[in-house]
Amino acid sequence: MVVVGAGIAGMACAVELIRAGVPVQVRERGHVCGGRMASKRFQGRPADIGAAYFTATDPDFAAVVEQWRAAGLVREWTDTFQAYDRSGNHEVPGPIRFAAPRGLRSLVEHLAGAVPVTVDRLVLTVEPGPIVDGHPCAAVALAMPGPQAALLLDPALTDATRVVQEQRWSPSLAAVLRFPTRRWPDFRGAFVNEHPVLNLVCDDGDRRGDGAPVLVAHTVPEFAAGHLAQPTGAGPAIEQAVRDLLGLPEQAVDVHVHRWTYAKPTSDAGGATHHLDADGIGLAGDAFGKPRVQSAWRSGRDLGRALAARLG
Repeated sequence: MVVVGAGIAGMACAVELIRAGVPVQVRERGHVCGGRMASKRFQGRPADIGAAYFTATDPDFAAVVEQWRAAGLVREWTDTFQAYDRSGNHEVPGPIRFAAPRGLRSLVEHLAGAVPVTVDRLVLTVEPGPIVDGHPCAAVALAMPGPQAALLLDPALTDATRVVQEQRWSPSLAAVLRFPTRRWPDFRGAFVNEHPVLNLVCDDGDRRGDGAPVLVAHTVPEFAAGHLAQPTGAGPAIEQAVRDLLGLPEQAVDVHVHRWTYAKPTSDAGGATHHLDADGIGLAGDAFGKPRVQSAWRSGRDLGRALAARLG
């Protein structure tokens, strides 16, 4: 049994399979696991460049979060964001948002535990059988955005191919801005509405709990779409937009821009939490539900259970 993709959906799937006694291998094309729960280090300090936070309303996922909390990996961050629009700004209450002092990627790594993960392993083809890169296996789970899964699937796998081709995704850029000092008001995180560049800005020092003068900004899809070829070139515009929004007098000492071509699913999965066809091809991720960390975990968990039932 092969799981392709070592994000939270792939790890949740693998965990269920191992729990059921099904041998599994996880293959990840990147250097590390995590997927869009991505963290990158700057001068030894992690900053989250993918998902900004997560919430937990599903009781089963809340139990996993409690395990992370017991291990010292998560902290309650805030239940209130600011909302900026043309009329000004105001507070927006909501659910508790959780953050990870070591970066959200550390949570996926914790899930991995004893799961056999091979990084820097690019899977090229999935054919009927299923056959993964020319090798037959009992089943395969593709835990990745649909457009990426579509590149692997043989057209003969009509059911899985149809599902991934129906998925729609929007892009985003995430910019880590490191400043000399903290010169902004206490805002934790801010939704930015009706803005040509910004969609979300988070105080990473507050989120991480160390007070570092670091902000992370996420852009709207329309702006990102124009800079996917050269994302670093968008840095000055993002920095200026953040400084204008928060009234910051100082320039950032460093700006790092990360491209997410498939940042957020925008299509409706029709209530399904995963896909598993008769060929033994499974699909999981946050495209099966709201674009949330919790949705991705639940999708992988449900696919893992369905595969374990079939293979058992």
